Amino acid sequence: MTPETPIDRAHAEMESSDAARLRFFERLGDAELFLLLTEEARDENLSPELFDLADGRFVLAFDREDRLAAFVGRPAPYAALSGRVLAAMLAGQGVGLGLNLDVAPSAMLIPAEALAWLDATLGNRPDHVEARISEVTPPGGLPEALLSALDAKLVSAAGLAQGAYLAGVVYHEGARGHLLGFVDAVAGAEAALAKAASEALTFSGIEAGAMDVGFFSASDPMAAALARVGLRFELPKPVAPASAPSAPGMDPGRPPRLK
Repeated sequence: MTPETPIDRAHAEMESSDAARLRFFERLGDAELFLLLTEEARDENLSPELFDLADGRFVLAFDREDRLAAFVGRPAPYAALSGRVLAAMLAGQGVGLGLNLDVAPSAMLIPAEALAWLDATLGNRPDHVEARISEVTPPGGLPEALLSALDAKLVSAAGLAQGAYLAGVVYHEGARGHLLGFVDAVAGAEAALAKAASEALTFSGIEAGAMDVGFFSASDPMAAALARVGLRFELPKPVAPASAPSAPGMDPGRPPRLK
C-alpha cells in the first residue's frame, strides 16, 4: 500500500464539516495529478481516456504515478498537471473526474458540476482597494483553520517574497480588520500572492472581508511595524528546477487542450 497522501487525509476528513469539504477541494486544486491518456501528449494537446459510467462521463487521474500504474496494470501514457489546470481544462465539458479509483482510500467520483465550481472559485480575483492604516496591533480572533490554510498556501509561493506578517490593523476611517503584509515581493508577483491569500480565505470558509493584503519594501516603516507585532509566515526559498523539457499542463499560462 502506498503512503498516505495529503489528498487521502483531506478526503478522510471531508465529511466532518463544510470547512473540511472546502479543504479537500483546496488540496485537490493544489495537488499534482497524473491524468490517464489514450496516447502520448503532443505539444499542448491531451487525449484523456474517457469512461462512460452510470453517473456520467469521467476522466481518471491519480495523485501518485504508482497509483496510476497499479490501476492500469500496464504501461500507459499520462500527463502530469495540477488539479486547478485539470479543473480549468474540464470546466464546461460535462466531464467529471474519477480520482484514485480502486487504488486508494480517497477514491471518488467528482461530478462535472463540482469541477466547474472549483474552476470558478479558483478563478476569482481579489478586489484592489487603497486604504490608510493608522495603527498596527497583534492579530487576534482569527480561526486556526485560516492560519493553517495560510501556512499551507504560502508554501506554494516559494521565492515570491522575503516573508509575510499577519497583524491587526485600524484604518484612518476607524474600521478594524486584519492585514497580511508581504515584504519585498518579487516584481510582478503581487497578483499571485494576493490570489493565494484569497484562496486561503475562501477554502477556510472565512468571509472575504476578514483579511486584507498589502505589499511593502523592507525599508518601509510599515514593514517594521508588522514585524514587531505580527505573526510571521515563512516563504520557502525557491528550488532551482532541473533542466528538462516543459510538459503539458505545467505552465499555468498555457493550459493543455482536449483533443
